[in-house]
Amino acid sequence: MRYGDTVLPMKTTLVLDDALVDRVRARAKERGVSMSSVVEEAIVQMLAQPAVPATGTLVDLPSYPMGPFLVDITDRDALYDALDDPEEMAQFRGEQ
Repeated sequence: MRYGDTVLPMKTTLVLDDALVDRVRARAKERGVSMSSVVEEAIVQMLAQPAVPATGTLVDLPSYPMGPFLVDITDRDALYDALDDPEEMAQFRGEQ
């Protein structure tokens, strides 16, 4: 957060495991710095590393040829007109 040319630290709340907090507290004490400094340094180091790709595999979902679009859904008026027209609705459902 900035105030003019001054960068102000942002205050936030983290929910951490008690054992992790104990380790952060001990590291801060041995280095003579605040717990916030230890957490900030750890976050900066982690974000400097390349992102680790997800280990899960993506599943190919089926797709079906549906033909050309029958209405531009970004055109609200055209979409509402199509939804109000029984003949167009029948075409959407594949009844014609």
